[in-house]
Amino acid sequence: MWSDFFLTRPYRQFTVIEPADVITALLLVVVGIAVSRVAARARELKAIALIDDDYLAQIHHTARLAETGTSPHTVIDHVCRQLVGLLRLSGCRFEYGTLVGHPPRPEEDGTIAWGDRCWDADRDGLPREELELRVFHKGRIHGRFMLQPTPGAAPPLAARLVAVTLANQVGAELDAVGRPHA
Repeated sequence: MWSDFFLTRPYRQFTVIEPADVITALLLVVVGIAVSRVAARARELKAIALIDDDYLAQIHHTARLAETGTSPHTVIDHVCRQLVGLLRLSGCRFEYGTLVGHPPRPEEDGTIAWGDRCWDADRDGLPREELELRVFHKGRIHGRFMLQPTPGAAPPLAARLVAVTLANQVGAELDAVGRPHA
């Protein structure tokens, strides 16, 4: 519009008379839209990269904590805090031993199994029921994180995958120290 106002005849009017000026105005609009779309996509990709960096940092921090010879209880508490933030939970606790009941549970591929069906967490968010995030390593079950979802929380697939990875790290830590398993 400012090109029309300042650079085309009649000057200082929003009127386009010449066919070349109409084409120029249309090309400016098209280029403006294209540049806006590219800038918006660049912002989206930057946000995704920052989130992915945070997910990787969480996995790395837990692995480093486990490597330092810290007690498994410390690693479990750390992962519990991570899970609350990562999955936007209202609470989390760890239970050693055998698994009781059949609550919904995040699987290795990030899906949520609930009985014989698969819960669509991307569409419906987390179930309102308490979830069970199993902790095992090399086929041995060591316990589970019990996750209390926040109503309306819908963590993305990547966050659910990180949660499963963190639980697997706890399983490896418990296996390494010879914690009794179910």
